Amino acid sequence: MLQEIHIQNYAVVESVTVEFHPGFNVLTGETGSGKSILVDALDLALGGRASPDVIRTGSDRATVTAVFRVETAGRRSAKPPWREWLEHYGVRGEAEAEIILRREIQAGGRSRLLVNDEPVTLAAAKELAPLLVEIHGQGEHAALLLREAQLDLLDAFARDSERLDEVGRLYARARELEREWASLNQSEQDRLRALDLLRFQVQELTAARIEPGEDQRLETERAVLRNLEKVRAAAGAAHAALYEDEGSALERVGAAERALDELGHYERAFEPHRESLGAARAALDDLARALGDYLGRLEADPARLEEIEDRLALLDRLKRKYGGTLDEIFAFGERARSDLARLEHADERRAEVERQLGAAAGEYRKAAAALSRERHEASSRLAKEVHRELAQLGMEKARFDVSFDDDAPPARPANSDARADSEEAHSPVLPGSPRGIDRITFLVSPNPGEDLRPLDRVASGGEISRLMLALKTVIAGASARENDRGPRTLVFDEVDAGIGGRVAECVGERLKRLAKENQVLSVTHLPQIACFGDHHFSVEKIQRAGRTFAEVQHLEAERERAAELARMLSGRQITAAVLEHAAAMLKQASRR
Repeated sequence: MLQEIHIQNYAVVESVTVEFHPGFNVLTGETGSGKSILVDALDLALGGRASPDVIRTGSDRATVTAVFRVETAGRRSAKPPWREWLEHYGVRGEAEAEIILRREIQAGGRSRLLVNDEPVTLAAAKELAPLLVEIHGQGEHAALLLREAQLDLLDAFARDSERLDEVGRLYARARELEREWASLNQSEQDRLRALDLLRFQVQELTAARIEPGEDQRLETERAVLRNLEKVRAAAGAAHAALYEDEGSALERVGAAERALDELGHYERAFEPHRESLGAARAALDDLARALGDYLGRLEADPARLEEIEDRLALLDRLKRKYGGTLDEIFAFGERARSDLARLEHADERRAEVERQLGAAAGEYRKAAAALSRERHEASSRLAKEVHRELAQLGMEKARFDVSFDDDAPPARPANSDARADSEEAHSPVLPGSPRGIDRITFLVSPNPGEDLRPLDRVASGGEISRLMLALKTVIAGASARENDRGPRTLVFDEVDAGIGGRVAECVGERLKRLAKENQVLSVTHLPQIACFGDHHFSVEKIQRAGRTFAEVQHLEAERERAAELARMLSGRQITAAVLEHAAAMLKQASRR
């Protein structure tokens, strides 16, 4: 469970530490007080998207630290859900029952995430996040109306990610073969034109006989020939200084060597330096000989210079056509030869690709059909469990079902590429998408006597809120059963949108029951929900010295909670009658 969160210099928060508890934790406050900032900060610590815009004005960084601990009270097994993740990524901690996440965002835009003080990638953190907490935010209500999101929820309940991954992999393989098959089946006229062009390109590159690094070697040689007198003068001056001139470097080193020989008769301390001086003389002698040989080879050669100019002009022309460097030209040549071989043997390759495509499409259809059967079976269980949850949320007479539209176009993932979607929608061989062959619709009948219809046609905002809570509760239960997990941390950020009165009481009761086996954090505006909290936190904005600060207070005393509920009931004007009503709400909630 989430034990503690510490936030520094995040939005209007300068420094806040909140210690959460098992059971039902509620966060309340005026609109805009910063309640959802706590949820956003927690999401950031779990690897959510970071932006320097969240850094408090005047600060150079924002930091969020979240501490999770295993809740062992009354449980036989206390195995941390993050143990395998720690082992997989080689992250260690002082206490296995505790894990600490820290996220830092710098003003320059850089951020880093640490787990138990060891840096990890955001991808690794996103694998860890579902093991620690489930956050259900405000935007999910609208997403529930989308068929893609509904399919996501059904798959999350079915818990068959391996089958879904297999379908996606098989679809990608079949689509790759299908695109190659379509390319091989282009018109004969197009194929002949492509063959002519490829043959010309391959012949031109072959005839050029380009060698790796050739352009750089030629440019160096051209520079020497263009500046021959300057080069000869520089090399000659160096050779003379080393060997020919009176008092040359070699002559002076030889004199020093002889002097050291004489000194060695009297003082052995300089014996090692004689070897060093001898090595220096040998190196200078080698350099002088090399310069002499180089001077002997230097001669004006207008024909060679013209040859180099022509060769470099050819290489420049090829670079403009096929790539900016010789390496890019080589790569282009390899691709051209491969494409040429493919087109020259198009008939044989077409037959082979067609065979492979038929086999790949068959494998995809088989896997997609198996996934569809599992979805149909899971949908029946989902409908029963959601109906049971809705009954506990004041919708006893409501009916819920999942409809499969086998004749409709396949569902697309919400984040898919539009161009890829267009390609897949016109696939002549594959019947579905990377997500299979199913297109589903959630149907609901909120009231007796009404037909089951899609959510966007019959459900009100309050009904969608309760349906989302029911779905999330059922899916979270399925996840816990599969993974044999202990208490989970469930965060609900204003899931009470569009409800009130008796319905709000039903939601509050359900959250309280959910909190008997899990840690629940709920941001709410409704006193009918807040009164059910086991622990109540009030978020408030204050101003000091011209700056705005968000502060969080744990309301432990009964009178403090009653005062906060009274504010939620009536606003600024809090009368004795309102306070009495708030106190009565707390007493009634504690008995349920």
